[in-house]
Amino acid sequence: MSNGRGSRILRKRKVAAAIGYKEGDFAPLLLASGRDREAEQIIAVAQGAGVEVVEDEALAVLLDTSAKPGDFIPPWCWEAAAKILAFVIETDKQS
Repeated sequence: MSNGRGSRILRKRKVAAAIGYKEGDFAPLLLASGRDREAEQIIAVAQGAGVEVVEDEALAVLLDTSAKPGDFIPPWCWEAAAKILAFVIETDKQS
């Protein structure tokens, strides 16, 4: 997008990823990922289902670019995903 004076205005893209973990699995699964409208749909579905939405843009971008829905998340994302899942589990216990 240009403002007519030779400069550009960049719009930040929205990105979202949904992860899940089943007891016994060695790593969380990527349930869904997407950008822009897909990201908005993922967030809306999660909120509609009462799923906790945690913002971590860096992890969402990594997951969106390095795994496909249905895949286990890559090892380099495990620590960040574990922190998010721990937060969500603790939040669920308190409610």
